[in-house]
Amino acid sequence: MTNFLKQTFASLVGTLLGLMIFFGLSTTAFLLLIFAAATSQEVSPQVKDKSMVVFDLSMNITDREPSSDDLLRKALSGESNTTMSLRSILDSIEKARVDKRIVGIYLNATRSSGTNSAGFATFKEIRRALQKFRASGKKIIAYGMDWGEREYYLSSVADTIVLNPLGAMEINGLSSQPMFLTGALDKYGIGVQVVRVGKFKGAVEPFIRDKLSPENRQQTQKLLDDVWREWRLSVGKSRKITPQNLQTIADNKAILLADEAKKQGLVDRVAYFDEVVSQLKQLTKTDKKNKTFEQISLSEYAEVPGEKLGVERDSKNKIAVVYAEGEIVDGKGEEGQVGGDRFAKIFRQLRQDNDVKAVVLRINSPGGSASASEVMQREVLLTQEKKPVVVSMGDVAASGGYWIATDSNRIFAEPNTVTGSIGVFGVLFNAQKLGNNNGITWDSVKTGRYADTQTVSRPKSSQELQLYQRSVNRIYDLFLQKVAKGRNLPKQKVSEIAQGRVWSGTTAKEIGLVDEIGGLDVAIKYAAKQAKLGDNWEIQEHPRFSTFEERLFGEVSEEVRTILGVDKPQLKVSNPLTVELQKLGQQIAILQQMNDPQGIYARLPFNFRIE
Repeated sequence: MTNFLKQTFASLVGTLLGLMIFFGLSTTAFLLLIFAAATSQEVSPQVKDKSMVVFDLSMNITDREPSSDDLLRKALSGESNTTMSLRSILDSIEKARVDKRIVGIYLNATRSSGTNSAGFATFKEIRRALQKFRASGKKIIAYGMDWGEREYYLSSVADTIVLNPLGAMEINGLSSQPMFLTGALDKYGIGVQVVRVGKFKGAVEPFIRDKLSPENRQQTQKLLDDVWREWRLSVGKSRKITPQNLQTIADNKAILLADEAKKQGLVDRVAYFDEVVSQLKQLTKTDKKNKTFEQISLSEYAEVPGEKLGVERDSKNKIAVVYAEGEIVDGKGEEGQVGGDRFAKIFRQLRQDNDVKAVVLRINSPGGSASASEVMQREVLLTQEKKPVVVSMGDVAASGGYWIATDSNRIFAEPNTVTGSIGVFGVLFNAQKLGNNNGITWDSVKTGRYADTQTVSRPKSSQELQLYQRSVNRIYDLFLQKVAKGRNLPKQKVSEIAQGRVWSGTTAKEIGLVDEIGGLDVAIKYAAKQAKLGDNWEIQEHPRFSTFEERLFGEVSEEVRTILGVDKPQLKVSNPLTVELQKLGQQIAILQQMNDPQGIYARLPFNFRIE
């Protein structure tokens, strides 16, 4: 049936394409016209009495709402995974909490393992909202087949956790396995020279070492220990299991089959899906003759108006939430990047908008271009002088991501946020050996000693390296000054906790880099309080996506590239070799985004990931 629909759709597109060419309509306008026509007749979903909200844990969770490009690409590709913003998820859970038609939430973890890229800090905030929902007296039921720590961290808040009889749980602790490219670069004749400040600045290690340095290993171990401790405390409290017992399970069991998971208290029932459906039918008082229980998906429920439930605001007073999500790059940047110039412009506009009473800067970025970070930080500072600017840190707000946070009124982070990494580096590649091995040579004519410094035809001389090091030292010193001033800390103390070292949100609060532990909701409420707005405010989100009319008649070449699959969504991968190849591809993609005009970066290690 699916293939038939695709073939029919393709035939329809082919026919309309001829008409499009005849009338001179652009490809993008044509696609957007179809998309608009398909969505223009949508009405608000209907919620029946005694319904369950179904939260599919395999959905993609982002900080900001998906763009129209993302929605159109999904519609054309047939991709099934839903994408929702954290803000939308939190609002929907709160709406369900007060909605008398909703009796509970069903956490569907049947296809969640390894598909959701959200980090522990994001899950912490959702977990907090689910706890509030459960405290209202409504039920949360979780069912899964293959649970890992990440999904179970969220699911453990449920009243009842059910595991399929053939299912299993992976409770074996957290790890991080960076990939090192030094041997490959040497084999193929790619030379690498590094300039950096900070003994913990491990971002360059994949290019110059074949294993972690002692300093990098130390900071990674400390970070993992902090995140793992928070996991054991939160899960243990929900499941009434001591953190020590959870550690024993991780060290001695690692993989638990269904019966063992129940014996250890990690799940409440071992049952098949149809048995869970029967339980949910009883909870929703659904007729036994019906095939399934009364339900509505979380993404559909997000479209249900909340005015009558008192969870939607309408006010002239705006609290602007600016999402800095992705790699920090010089210039405007593209979708999924934090372009320094583009975000600086947003802050200039917000500073001049009298309706905007406060700004919440939501950061979910490993950093990137030092120059772009400085451009943004300046505008944050100027805005903070006119109205409150509050920072909310997501899964990661490190290096350049921390740079742009320094001049805010207050910084909020989750216990498992990755932050800090106050350090600077530059990576200098050369292809001399690669070229020579393949019969290629270079020569140079110049009018000054350093006229060809930017060449990749040879390694940098010691004098040239000193020039780069001087620039790196200057920017690092500027970074320290900004942190010291913004955080009201002695520069000497900042120097001690900097050195490129990463910290968990918990430790960052202890050493003064973070003010409070809390999520996006807490930061927004604090901003409202600082602006003395009471309850008279509403949220305005940025960056804003262009309207349909703007897309239809404006410059749309970039949209065409995205629609036609230049940035295809990542599929779930379980083969370990494929996972490693993906890591390599991700590192190459990061290198392609490194566009700082001075070649100097404030960024986390390229392939840092908690697994």
